[in-house]
Amino acid sequence: MKGVLLVNLGSPESPEPKDVKPYLDEFLMDKYVIDVPYLLRAFLVRGIILRKRPENSSNAYKRIWTDEGSPLIVISKKMHEKVKGRVDLPVALAMRYGKPSMMSGLQELADKGVTEVMLFPLYPQHAMASTTTILVLAEELRKKHFPQMTFTIVPAFYNKKDYIQNLADSIKKHLEGFEYDQLLFSYHGIPERHIRKTDVTKSHCKIDGSCCNTPSPAHEFCYRHQCYETTRQVVEILGLPKEKYSQTFQSRLAGDKWLEPYTDVEINKMPEKGIKNLAVVTPAFVADCLETLEEIAMEANHQFKEHGGENFKFIPCLNDDEDWMDTIAKWINDWAKN
Repeated sequence: MKGVLLVNLGSPESPEPKDVKPYLDEFLMDKYVIDVPYLLRAFLVRGIILRKRPENSSNAYKRIWTDEGSPLIVISKKMHEKVKGRVDLPVALAMRYGKPSMMSGLQELADKGVTEVMLFPLYPQHAMASTTTILVLAEELRKKHFPQMTFTIVPAFYNKKDYIQNLADSIKKHLEGFEYDQLLFSYHGIPERHIRKTDVTKSHCKIDGSCCNTPSPAHEFCYRHQCYETTRQVVEILGLPKEKYSQTFQSRLAGDKWLEPYTDVEINKMPEKGIKNLAVVTPAFVADCLETLEEIAMEANHQFKEHGGENFKFIPCLNDDEDWMDTIAKWINDWAKN
């Protein structure tokens, strides 16, 4: 029997420091997120980062928390319900960190007699710190608890026609009536070393401005290439000239070099370049979360206007958009027929 496990990032159970701290510990201690030896990772995370970060993150979460709970969890549950209503096989929801756990999601499917699982990471682009860690944990759980199961992995869908059309349509809809000078595609950042680590050729990724445009097997797992390709295809559908859009990377941490250009730095420069009306979309996410709602819709908005910007338009993620839900259901139904 076939079934589906939708997997998103996760969220603390509440915005209070007591719940934010264990969530951050689970997240940051993941060797695919902070990819250094365990003892060094433990020193950095538990000896340094978790001393102040939970309080700061708690304040950020409190700014976006709703009466229903964490926006990421609330939206993911809405997506889950809508997808379930569109397909004829069991669909479970899980988070890589926090609850509902991947263990509980797989158990839910197993209890319904599912032996063939479509493992569906809800990330358009492939990255170590998102997709890889989901796949690794899923396989560990399968071997230990569900040896009768087999997995079919949904690959990064950054360039799938249906997804690109959904994204372009959503952008167009939210830009209606907004006279913008620039549309910014802001993707979640990752350390440059992650790009090199996921290079299956071990030689292609130079991050030099040309490698992402040069065909290579490395592109199957190259987050940077996939981000630029998503932008390229959406821009093509929207018919935007080069001067009307740009691309950046957000959410960097101090330390090693992360993918550039940086969202906050570029946004702060825009008003002096004559960009007074800015629209921002965040295509690395399919559900709005801390990084989109607090970092972009609130903080980037504030900084843009502090530096002389006039109008800021935040374009929501696809979330539980009906056309997007139809697309996910179509992918599932196509797989179910095989």
